[in-house]
Amino acid sequence: MAKQLFLRFRITILVIAFAYNCNAQTSQRAAMSIVFNNYVENDILKLDSVIYKTDLEQTYTVTKFKYYISNIHLIRSDGKECIIDNYFLIDEGESDSKTINLNDVPSGEYRSISFIVGVDSLHNCNGAQSGALDPANGMFWAWNTGYIFLKLEGRSSFSTSPGSLLEYHIGGYMSPSNCIQAISLKLENPINIENKKKALINIKTNVAEIFKTPSSIDISSHSAITDLHNASMIADNYRDMFSIMK
Repeated sequence: MAKQLFLRFRITILVIAFAYNCNAQTSQRAAMSIVFNNYVENDILKLDSVIYKTDLEQTYTVTKFKYYISNIHLIRSDGKECIIDNYFLIDEGESDSKTINLNDVPSGEYRSISFIVGVDSLHNCNGAQSGALDPANGMFWAWNTGYIFLKLEGRSSFSTSPGSLLEYHIGGYMSPSNCIQAISLKLENPINIENKKKALINIKTNVAEIFKTPSSIDISSHSAITDLHNASMIADNYRDMFSIMK
């Protein structure tokens, strides 16, 4: 037993040694911007005006598209991680929201980025909060005091909802409807962040993935998903919605 406790202690120390909060004081700091570019396949997402088509040949338009990004980890080539302990609401209707500006990233060569889509269980259980988590942003479910992780709204002639509405309000953090998705993206070319120089990571978000793989979404059967029922099916689809832009 004593040997197992010692090994666990050593492992804990190693984890601490290779991960640190970006707010920690270090001598060399740099700036980085992470930009989320919303697309539908190869076309830039345009709200209200463009008609898109799913793999099932069902047409739709998008009037609103929002999602939470949190728990960002920037991983260096030496294995150390810069952890961004904050929450960001990416809103296609608010251009500035699609850029996350970080001003105090430790210098070094970074090879990958990871984050979660959604709000972790701790903050889901804390009730209404401020900033990106302010209920005024329209991403808070009053009926279960939890957050909507991703919101897609639009219209489709295949919809069976009143007014031909298309509504996907996806959230939930408890099994069997855990919709939190962990994303890990490798940078094709590692970014070398140097003091006083700004780095850029461009991420493509493909809305079309919401409707396919692993589940092909039939809008006529699923035009409105606004509670825990079927939410994980949509969340599983948007797990591979993100990629690094070249």
